[in-house]
Amino acid sequence: MTTDPIKVVIADDHARMRGTVRRALESGGCLVCGEAATADEAVALVRQHAPDVALLDIHMPGSGIRAAREVARDFPGTVVVMLTQSAEDDDLFDSVRAGASGYLLKSAAPADLPAALRAVLAGEAAMPPQLVARILNEFKAPRARFSLRRPSAVDRLSAREREVMSLLAEGKSTQDVAQHLFLSPTTIRVHVSTVLRKLQVKDRASAFELLRDER
Repeated sequence: MTTDPIKVVIADDHARMRGTVRRALESGGCLVCGEAATADEAVALVRQHAPDVALLDIHMPGSGIRAAREVARDFPGTVVVMLTQSAEDDDLFDSVRAGASGYLLKSAAPADLPAALRAVLAGEAAMPPQLVARILNEFKAPRARFSLRRPSAVDRLSAREREVMSLLAEGKSTQDVAQHLFLSPTTIRVHVSTVLRKLQVKDRASAFELLRDER
């Protein structure tokens, strides 16, 4: 059994919270190898340091859920644990679907964090008991209420919006897409704007990534 300290990347857009978490982890014998304020920064730190745990806030810029999905998919050696204020069912279930192995609430005592991370690395559930009960209840419910792939923001896109984004993802310009679909460039830009709003992302590259992940 290794006695090496647990290597952790912390991602939260509130610097004070990151500081509190860092102090708690280091006091408990963990090694914090990086702090991030956005989803992109979190994934980059995981790529750089290959930590044992990525401790992610849900509602940080770029989406902690997206960061969890990328880390779980691309870095199987890193365990994802969410640390959040949200006890909402949607956030909990989306985190589990994204690949998170733990879901901890910020209202818990920071001093308990090191033990919680050791537990999840040992294969135990790092989750408050009341949240475990919610997940079990959902699995007991009729299949229509719970599936591993819940309708996502991508599912709300129209066929035309998907077609526009697919053509743009191939490298075509707005003008090229407009000509191909017999639409005006302004209409194409409106479609793109609508897609970004529906997906809650800031640019086309992020939209392309989400759409690719949903295939």
